[in-house]
Amino acid sequence: MNLVSRYIARQFGFAFLVCLVVLTLLAWMVGALREFNVMTAQGQSVLVFLAISSLALPALMVVVAPLAVFLAAVWLLQRLNAGSELVVLNAAGYSPSRLITPFAGITGLVAAGIAAVTLYIQPASQHELTAWRVAAAADVVQHFLKEGQFTALRGFTFHIRERQPDGTLLGIFVQDARDKGKTKTYIAGTGKIVDTATGLVLVLNNGSLQQQEGGASSDASIVTFEQYQFDLSQLARDDNDAINYKPRDRYTSELWNAQPSEMKGPAERGRVRGELVDRFTAPLYPIAFMLIALAALGQARTTRQGRASAIGFAILSVVVVRILGFIATQSLSVHSVGGVYIAFGVPILTSLIYLAVITGHLRLSLPRGLTNWYNDLTSRLANRAARA
Repeated sequence: MNLVSRYIARQFGFAFLVCLVVLTLLAWMVGALREFNVMTAQGQSVLVFLAISSLALPALMVVVAPLAVFLAAVWLLQRLNAGSELVVLNAAGYSPSRLITPFAGITGLVAAGIAAVTLYIQPASQHELTAWRVAAAADVVQHFLKEGQFTALRGFTFHIRERQPDGTLLGIFVQDARDKGKTKTYIAGTGKIVDTATGLVLVLNNGSLQQQEGGASSDASIVTFEQYQFDLSQLARDDNDAINYKPRDRYTSELWNAQPSEMKGPAERGRVRGELVDRFTAPLYPIAFMLIALAALGQARTTRQGRASAIGFAILSVVVVRILGFIATQSLSVHSVGGVYIAFGVPILTSLIYLAVITGHLRLSLPRGLTNWYNDLTSRLANRAARA
């Protein structure tokens, strides 16, 4: 790789890392806000909240990495064109086909990284993420030890007025509404959670049990007690219960070696096939997006409208390719084997078409009417921004 190629590769790699970090953090913050209910509604700690939201980072990086490649390539080519560096390179015989070398080197590393993430890292993180969510939802003690709040859990409603430093609970209210025709309400002045050989038990002291059958208008029976043991193990998830992992949460080896007898009908087989296709096609998109940017902006352009049209054409191409790829992987490949060929064909065919454009064997352009409309639109926006 010569000096020019090293310079371009260095600039492209730095721009890609900046775009990747910024886009990933933005997407992570949006996802973290959705996971915030794990800490607030379920009483989990900040550590659990950060762990659960951070486990989604590999999946986010796979989504934003191809877009980061495209944005970095567009930014760098625009910068080279604005500084007349593309003009000098083209005049010196450095054609767009030769520009592929530095861009392909960085993009190849990105594609390899995406392959490693989608095939190994992302399934492991999704697997762990599901386990964390199940564990957080099953943490019964954390659910109802929030003072002054009513919390519903698996047909029960809990409320405590106060929790003392020694673990004693004051003002306890527990309602069992699992049976629609029968409601049990436990009220106690004090209580404490005790870990016994058979599991967690809530020991209620100096309280009453109100049992009502047949609706709100029916008679209720009230029984007072000095001490009553409320079994909490009926609320907790059994550790021996298998977690229902979706295809996205399973390891690639599990999906690849899954037997038809282990799946619940054709629908699950389709989801497994679609997930495998999605993982194997993901590394192809950064290559396709890089070639789109290089085909649109690899030639030196001397007019602002020409550059704007080229950028608009590149953005439109990326959007169309990504939508077609999403439909192929998430729908077509799920419902038929033929969709698998379409899912692989979208990024591969796109790469071949734009590679032919770069090498001069094919010429693509927007319809003249659409190009004129786009140029007029950009001109009006630029003039309005200048007046503002």
